[in-house]
Amino acid sequence: MSTSSSKLIILDRDGVINEDRDDYVKSADEWMPLPGSLEAIALLNQAGYQIAIATNQSGLARGYFTINELHAMHSKMERLLKPLGGNIDSIFFCPHTDAHACDCRKPAPGLMKEIALRYKRTDTKHPLLGVPIVGDSLRDLQAGVVLGASPHLVLTGKGQKTLAKGELPEGTQIHADLMAFANSLLANKA
Repeated sequence: MSTSSSKLIILDRDGVINEDRDDYVKSADEWMPLPGSLEAIALLNQAGYQIAIATNQSGLARGYFTINELHAMHSKMERLLKPLGGNIDSIFFCPHTDAHACDCRKPAPGLMKEIALRYKRTDTKHPLLGVPIVGDSLRDLQAGVVLGASPHLVLTGKGQKTLAKGELPEGTQIHADLMAFANSLLANKA
């Protein structure tokens, strides 16, 4: 069982772990890992980190794919990770569009609150204090920073455009990709 002392990292999915698509990733066949991303997850796992994914999946509400197709994408990710010695501890997703005005669609902090509960992080104001959150868009980072997470932008997916727009949360670290993040994190912990 996870505890508050566990080493946790929160990752966005599309554009961080797998290729992003303007027309949405709609099936396991379309779900393609970015070069080195699965190896990065395995490296982090082997260093004792648990990986939680927090991802907006409005394609569900839009009817672009079903919950079974979403599960098939995640099963493919797990299947490809296993031989590398990696695994995803948990996946949290928001199935809504902006029009739903829910609390779980990033940049709202709902998914992050769920993650904090799951990992028994009990600080009421900053339950994710010091937990790295890795994303390719501003909304990914904003969702975690409000609860104390440490923001990390990768330049894959929408990362280049996000960096060019600016307005990143204070202290955001920039990484070429997920492997560069993993190497940087592990080098700083050595």
